[in-house]
Amino acid sequence: MITLSSIYWTIFHHDTWRLYVAATDEGLCYVGTPNAPFAELSEWVQKRFPGHQPEQNDTVMTPYCEELRQYLSGQLQQFEQPLHLIGTPFQMSVWQALQHIPHGRTCSYSDVATELGKEKAVRAVGTAIGANPVLFVVPCHRVVGKDGSLTGYRGGMDVKEMLLKLEGVL
Repeated sequence: MITLSSIYWTIFHHDTWRLYVAATDEGLCYVGTPNAPFAELSEWVQKRFPGHQPEQNDTVMTPYCEELRQYLSGQLQQFEQPLHLIGTPFQMSVWQALQHIPHGRTCSYSDVATELGKEKAVRAVGTAIGANPVLFVVPCHRVVGKDGSLTGYRGGMDVKEMLLKLEGVL
């Protein structure tokens, strides 16, 4: 069992989106799918932090939401708030690699696999990217098909396209 004092959450609003955002005392741990129900966050917490109940705390979550607000308004390119990511060692390595993709750039799934020294693990990289619990902040939206085509995104293809336009890629 993971020891931590609390998992805090709030609702972040952007245009027509409602996102559940959560953090522990160590850092941001979750940015949900736009307009998903609270159950998405609740199920994720039970899977990653068994036995813990998230508590709403808008004050604790303010710095995380402010960075999201700045990013989505085009005023921020690099997130600075700490992260608290929980995953397998392979997932963690993929999520770390994603954080090195510069704002306004993309790379392919095979590029990520190659960077990790696991050239044959392209599908596993895709699965790890799909499990990214911190949308936008860990920039899985910057990963595209080998031919440059937009590929699946947990937040929805319209969201991926909007983020890449925001960053000047499209």
